[in-house]
Amino acid sequence: MGLKKEFLLLIILALSFLLLLTVEGKVHYHDFVLKDKNFTRLCSTKSALVVNESLPGPVLYVNKGDTVFVNVHNQGGFKVTIHWHGVKQPRNPWSDGPEYVTQCAIQPGTNFTQEVIFSDEEGTLWWHAHSHWTRNTVHGAIVIYPEEGKSYPYPKPDAEEILVLGSWYTYDVNLVVEQDLRTGADLPVSDAYTINSQPGDFCACSNESTYRWQVDSGKTYLLRIVNAIMNAEVFLAIAEHNLTIVGMDAAYLKPFVTSYIMIGPGQTMDILVTTNQSVGRYYIAARQFYTDKAIFTEYDKTNVTAILEYSGNYTLPQASPSFPYTTLPSYTDYHAGISFRNKLRSL
Repeated sequence: MGLKKEFLLLIILALSFLLLLTVEGKVHYHDFVLKDKNFTRLCSTKSALVVNESLPGPVLYVNKGDTVFVNVHNQGGFKVTIHWHGVKQPRNPWSDGPEYVTQCAIQPGTNFTQEVIFSDEEGTLWWHAHSHWTRNTVHGAIVIYPEEGKSYPYPKPDAEEILVLGSWYTYDVNLVVEQDLRTGADLPVSDAYTINSQPGDFCACSNESTYRWQVDSGKTYLLRIVNAIMNAEVFLAIAEHNLTIVGMDAAYLKPFVTSYIMIGPGQTMDILVTTNQSVGRYYIAARQFYTDKAIFTEYDKTNVTAILEYSGNYTLPQASPSFPYTTLPSYTDYHAGISFRNKLRSL
């Protein structure tokens, strides 16, 4: 009887091992090369630290349960680490990125390979530098698809798009932050907000480079939004288009329809957008949400914009894209912020 029990136990262990092998995710390898590059925004040019010469940086595409090894080559002038924002990293804190908390900084002229273990995350997250304010330009999106063979808990979209909200400073923000920390001054306010690194039509010297999202009529798109702005909540709306919120921070939500979103710093959001309006051009507009009106009165109230542009040959009824005047909340609309937050429910 004892031999039979031992034999059955061995069979169970063997089957369990085979099951683990079948559900184990794939392994991916990437190189992140950090170096300084010149960018021209708001009528001036400055050098900024970026990854692989792009802003935002490269997107990491994985499936749920995958593992990624990222070899970070620091060829810039600042010591850095890379943090995988929202990734749980089970039993792997030494690759999580907080400088001098879980790992040492990667010094200029050196490299270090970080292991990123995805467990139950599914949706959109992001990565960013975790040293001083280098994350202002060292950041990018992470797209986590369902496990192979599985689907979304909502109808599969026809295509998808990533919009990264960011901040732009016309000076070296890291030097200013160091000075402010020494003197106790307020941390600097950016000169503009950006969508995929572009300030948009309402900022100086920017309308030729405004980001454009090309869409086809009658399709449903999964819009992945990352708020990489330095410490600011924002409202965002698309003129004449409803937004169906389906996920936030790599977790699914009970879907709900809204005309705008409010997204906090460091948050990500997954949104279904159906292109069911007349062909044309529509502004995607965002503005900061302020609860302190005293601060608000001193802030530059310029909206950051991108353009949703229907494909095809057509004559535009107006020169400028439609703007979400009636759906984008004002800067201090506290009730709009609370109303949106109250609709968020886990699936």
